[in-house]
Amino acid sequence: MPKKFLIIRFSSIGDIIQCMTTVDGILNHYPDAEIHWIARKDMSSFLAMDQRIHKVWGFERGAGFKGLLKQAKELKKEKFDYVYDAHSNIRSIVLKTVLVPRWKRWFGIGPKFTMRSKDRIKRILLFKLRIDRFPMPFKGMLSFRKPLDKWGLSDYSKVNTNWYFPEDLKVKMDATVFSNLKGDQSKLITLVPSAAWIMKRWPVSHWQKLVSLLPDYNFMILAGPDDVFCKEIENEAPDRILNLAGKTNLLESCYLTQKSNLVISGDTGFLHAADKFNVKGLSLMGPTAFGFTTGEHITTLELDMKCRPCTKDGSGKCSQAIYQQCMVDITPEWVAKEVIQRMS
Repeated sequence: MPKKFLIIRFSSIGDIIQCMTTVDGILNHYPDAEIHWIARKDMSSFLAMDQRIHKVWGFERGAGFKGLLKQAKELKKEKFDYVYDAHSNIRSIVLKTVLVPRWKRWFGIGPKFTMRSKDRIKRILLFKLRIDRFPMPFKGMLSFRKPLDKWGLSDYSKVNTNWYFPEDLKVKMDATVFSNLKGDQSKLITLVPSAAWIMKRWPVSHWQKLVSLLPDYNFMILAGPDDVFCKEIENEAPDRILNLAGKTNLLESCYLTQKSNLVISGDTGFLHAADKFNVKGLSLMGPTAFGFTTGEHITTLELDMKCRPCTKDGSGKCSQAIYQQCMVDITPEWVAKEVIQRMS
């Protein structure tokens, strides 16, 4: 009988994409394994990119505790052999309480269980006392793999390269995006100027300057519907920029990332998608501690400052006289030089 695995990771985009590396590890050891995944329903669509995942369970946030408990009981019927809590939050605790009760773990019966720790003590030491007990740079993909050591899963040599995107999505992107690209597609660069927290965004003026420093290149912007500031970047060179802010969903944006020549981004989910897809990228790293990529095809641009990292996700306040200096001092000239080297 094939082994059945459940991965619990509800959000966010970047964390889910980094956690997808665990599928490689599982299948390298158990080629016929049946892998299930539970994620927030609004985040679950792009898990379909990896068709080696047997089933994706979408959780509705509005369903509340009763809905979660109901779903936990449905999951229990699947009789999983292995359960990996890759989230470690209240929802995942509810699931593991139903699927792998503590008393069963004590007696070694029921599904085997492992969990990715959030290392809260280490975080307090780092952000409050500046005592670093993390391996730096902290690479999220590696941190998601580590808990599987408990099960003896350590082979990640073979990774997925056959990403699945529905044909109707490809047709739509060809008709609405690739047919409207401005200029030579081989000189197209993908920009991801937004991020969940403002402090880890590269300044708009820097994006504008970068575009002006690269007159021979064309650009495509990926962003959400609320990122209206992308219009300011587009206005820098409307004849060379295709602004897709708010015009693509998560799966479509992943497809466009996979088709990119080069992705430039701060600590975002699409940076990690480029890492996973083996697409070249420039990572603009500022205040955050846990957004570093793994692949050598991604180059990290960062400054050596004593205050870095100051936050896990970009929330919080800047301690410097120059607000967001760790991002401001990554100059457009520096980024432009790196772009030319990688696109030549």
